[in-house]
This record gives sequence, C-alpha cells and structure tokens, in this order.
Amino acid sequence: MTALPLAFGAPLLTASIRSTPEDFQVDELPAFEATGEGEHLLLDIRKRGANTVAVAKQLAQWAGLPEMAVSYAGQKDRHAVTTQRFSVHLPRRVAPDLAALASDDVQVLASTWHNRKLQRGALAGNRFKLVLRDLQGDAAAIDERLRLIAARGLPNWFGEQRFGRDGGNVPAALQMFAGRRVRKDQRSMLLSAARSALFNRVLAARVEQGNWDTPLDGEVWMLDGSRSVFGPEPMSDVLAKRLARFDIHPSAPLWGVGELRSTDAARALEEQALSDDQALALRAGLEEAGLKQERRALRLRPALMQHQWLAADVLELSFALPPGCYATAVLHELGQTNDASRAE
Repeated sequence: MTALPLAFGAPLLTASIRSTPEDFQVDELPAFEATGEGEHLLLDIRKRGANTVAVAKQLAQWAGLPEMAVSYAGQKDRHAVTTQRFSVHLPRRVAPDLAALASDDVQVLASTWHNRKLQRGALAGNRFKLVLRDLQGDAAAIDERLRLIAARGLPNWFGEQRFGRDGGNVPAALQMFAGRRVRKDQRSMLLSAARSALFNRVLAARVEQGNWDTPLDGEVWMLDGSRSVFGPEPMSDVLAKRLARFDIHPSAPLWGVGELRSTDAARALEEQALSDDQALALRAGLEEAGLKQERRALRLRPALMQHQWLAADVLELSFALPPGCYATAVLHELGQTNDASRAE
C-alpha cells in the first residue's frame, strides 16, 4: 500500500505492528441473533496465532464430519488474537465435548443452536484494537490526523491482504486469464484480486485529484452500509446533506460484464484510470469469467474511533469497520508500518 496516495498529506509516522498477536486484535460483530433451535451449532471462538481455515478443519475433525459441514462468515488474520463465529452442521443435534477443542490457540467462548448454516459475509463488521510500537513521529500531528479521519473518513482501499505476498495475486490473475489452470479456490481469490486492483486504481486517481469524498458530474451513489446504488443524478442540497452525514458515498466500479453506470466526468476518470495494457487485460479476464459490473463506496468512516498513547513510542488504536473494509487503510493514512510477523 506504500505506492498508494495519501488523502491527508505527508506520512506522519513509522512504527511496527503485530509485534505480538495481542497487538492486533479483531472481534467479529455478528449480523444476527441465533434462534436457539435447529441443527447448526454456532460456536464463538477466540483464536491466537491460528488460521481461520485451519480452525475450520480442526472443527470438522472434532465433529467427525467433512470440511464442508463447517462454515464461517469471514477469514481472520493469523498473526492476531481474533474472535469469530463458526457453524457446524450436526443433523442429530448431538455435539461432541466442547472441552476437547480447548488449546493454547483456540478457546470456545459460547455455543448455541441455529436453524441455518452460517453464510460467508454474514457479519455486521469487525472491531479492531491495534498497538503500534517503536513509533517515530510527532504525537500532536498524529492526534490531529486521527481526529481528521474520525470526522471526515478516509479512502476505502482494498488492503494488501487481497493481493497476496509481495502483491503476487495480480500477476497470477493475468496468467490465469492467459490460460493457466488453477484450483477453484485459487480462481476465486485471483478474480477478487483483479477486481480489487482495478478499484484501487480508480480510487487512487480520485485521491490524487482530491475528489474521493466529493462528487463528480455523473456520480453513482452508494447507500451507507449496503450494496444499493442510485444515480447518476445532479448534485442537490438534499444529496449534499446526505453526503455530509455519511448516508451516501461516491462509488467506483468493481469490474465485470456490462456498461459502466457512471457518466460524464466520473465515467471519463474511471475509463482513463483503467486504460493501460494491464488494466485492459484484467478487465477482459473478469468479463470472460462472467462477473457482473458492481460498485463499491470510495469512502470509509471508522466507527467508535479512539486512541491512546501507552508510552511515548507506543500508540493504541481502536475502531470498528464495516464488512469488507481493511484496518490497513486506516494505518496507511498515518504513515509507514512494518509488519513484525513477516520476519517469522
């Protein structure tokens, strides 16, 4: 993400993150209350230094079921302490001993029955607590930047997790589009990376022009907290008020088959940002794969944002983000952070 532009000026800090798993805490916010009945056992699990997929496999082995009987709403970081919900399909409503799941890495916090399988994306968002260590930077300037982010929001970047180690997912997607065969799970990941890269290009162009949170002629609007869009329609006092209270956001394309919905200046910017050879190849590959044109909000506003200095060189941040948004987008607006877990 260091190559992406900044919305609020020069970087203010250098720091290390994930010095320990406890320095990167993520709590999944559930999207629904369990019914208390049914044949799907919902488990709220806290994991430390463990991969979501690996925990799902562990649950399948614990229940004596195929891996497809276990589901989760979203994947969580490995080098972190995270809480998230899993579901296990137990048609006879007989759960093995929960105590058998306990380990240094995995703890079951709660369990209850539900009448449906947990679907991917079935979460209200994620709450983060991050600790930045060995921080170098002016504390007063950092405090002001954080207040500005809380008040104005920030660009809604796709984070580096989407692009794989050293950004390798986009080149791999281009190879797939050129005919290289990949597994089904890899295909989905590479399609997402290609789409995300194109979105970030459009967002980068708008950040550079200073209009990532203000409308262009021909703007397509996205309703906050949903995938619903409307427009284009001319700017009005009503739309200006809705924009100011974060009820709506400008948007950019998630590429696929179909015409761009945007028009005029917004469409011209999108087409220009996606006009080089690599972007055209990614566009063609996504269209060939059958994905449909969608949109994503350009702007993100963290909720419940707080920070405190634990020491002169240690800063703790806490905030909540909607589904599909990245904590690294917040860190990007502050400066350069080094992921200490990558040294392992």
